[in-house]
Amino acid sequence: MLLLIRFVVKIPEGMAPEQVAPLLCAGVTVYSPLNHFGLMGSGLRGGILGLGGVGHMGVKIAKAMGHHVTVISSSDKKKVEALEHLGADDYLVSSDAEGMQKAADSLDYIIDTVPVFHPLEPYLSLLKLDGKLILTGVINTPLQFVTPMVMLGRKSITGSFIGSMKETEEMLNFCKEKNLTSMIEVVKMDYVNTAMERLEKNDVRYRFVVDVAGSKLDQ
Repeated sequence: MLLLIRFVVKIPEGMAPEQVAPLLCAGVTVYSPLNHFGLMGSGLRGGILGLGGVGHMGVKIAKAMGHHVTVISSSDKKKVEALEHLGADDYLVSSDAEGMQKAADSLDYIIDTVPVFHPLEPYLSLLKLDGKLILTGVINTPLQFVTPMVMLGRKSITGSFIGSMKETEEMLNFCKEKNLTSMIEVVKMDYVNTAMERLEKNDVRYRFVVDVAGSKLDQ
């Protein structure tokens, strides 16, 4: 009997299944572009745009690689969480013109996790020479920017979608080595509808994991 194992990865010993589940999406989504674009070396200055399920893992993984990490958000609601709980080095509010100006030309890369339409110019201005704006949020409307924002500084706008199986396995081993975990809330099957309602309200930090084995299911 031939077994197809192209989409199977080995879970490192000691990693809890409920922790592995979100890493297979959010974890590899940020690990993959850092790996692919050669951004894994220590000492880099990175930005994480949007602090959600993908964004919070971006902070953790980038910090574990030795990067100086700035969280960029539309408000200061998550400032304490970003700095004190996740270990980010700086926090920028995109509507703070003075703060954004001070941070201009300071970042080697930005991982943009925002899944809704937003202007790119404010974030392109934060990038250094040859900096990269990496889009990971799925947006169904065209994004716009003025070309001098890219031309001056030889900046790149690129994208990344999840990652390969090889990168997934590497990411799991990296998270095991660095003792990285995702912030999750484990729920039972009978809570799924409520969880979906909370998702619509952005009321989760930062991933729901459904405990199927521990749920009482009708036979």
